[in-house]
Amino acid sequence: MAYCDGLRGPLVIYDPEDPHRHLYDIDDESTVITLADWYHTPAPQIIGIAQPDATLINGAGRYPGGPTTTLSSITVESGKRYRFRLINMACDPNYTFSIDGHSLTVIEADGIATQPLVVNEIQIFSGQRYSFVLEANQPVGNYWIRANPNRVTTGFDGGINSAVLRYGGSDCTADPTTSQQTRSKPLVEANLVPLVSPGAPGTPGVGAADISVNLLLTYDSVNFFINNVPFLPPSIPVLLQILSGAQLATDLLPDGSVYVLPPGKVIELSIPAGVTGGPHPFHLHGHAFDVVRSAGQTTYNYANPPRRDVVSIGDPGDNVTIRWQLDNAGPWLLHW
Repeated sequence: MAYCDGLRGPLVIYDPEDPHRHLYDIDDESTVITLADWYHTPAPQIIGIAQPDATLINGAGRYPGGPTTTLSSITVESGKRYRFRLINMACDPNYTFSIDGHSLTVIEADGIATQPLVVNEIQIFSGQRYSFVLEANQPVGNYWIRANPNRVTTGFDGGINSAVLRYGGSDCTADPTTSQQTRSKPLVEANLVPLVSPGAPGTPGVGAADISVNLLLTYDSVNFFINNVPFLPPSIPVLLQILSGAQLATDLLPDGSVYVLPPGKVIELSIPAGVTGGPHPFHLHGHAFDVVRSAGQTTYNYANPPRRDVVSIGDPGDNVTIRWQLDNAGPWLLHW
């Protein structure tokens, strides 16, 4: 709940051997872009499905009918290339992100370097991170940065869901007058190819992994269930259970929420979509996984699938499937 009330922020670890370093000139605290939802009601007081009142870009934003507050702005210099690190740290919405008049060259997803992919908008789900390179190659001026949520306060009237990209030498007080681009090159997750060691582990083929697990998500108007088991927070933190003498995964509480997996094996996990409130993103701690079937796709890719640690399970009819090797022992959370 504290997270939804604003206790959140970015942590960036810089790679001294970044394979994409030659593609950009600037990568510092000024090129981090955070997206978040904001609620006028404190999280503990919200009953039912939470409805965000505003979108914050780098901590600032407007809401419908509210004051014309100052929006976040990012300043660039003509001719420079910038590595922007885009982070969705919202509690709920996904956002469609774009910058008027500019292409975005995606080079990283969730900490995994990817082959450069040029797009003009990025759909980013809660917990996901992308790096993209922006070339400041447009006429000096101000350009809208847009982050349209998937529900509730959508659109850009009055400057909601917006921030400003300013070129050095432009009017630093004026709102942009630019228009939104057409959706000619949206990011398609299935087109993201890892730069290093592409290919899913194990034998290619549906069900050919050492372990196959299907997670069925359901909702009874009060609780969500995974394979008919609701989430129950442990009465004692899992790490403290281990430090206190729990020797086996089967000893961990709560019962029914722990999946015991043998080390070294390859697991393939399928998560059919369709449960209310979607599309839901799933995040795995401790591992990156290969998305052998992405949302919106009907085929499987074992040769060079996207690799990341947060994936949207998509819309009804989707059957997102991920695969990874169990090579990092520990009690790891898988959650949305």
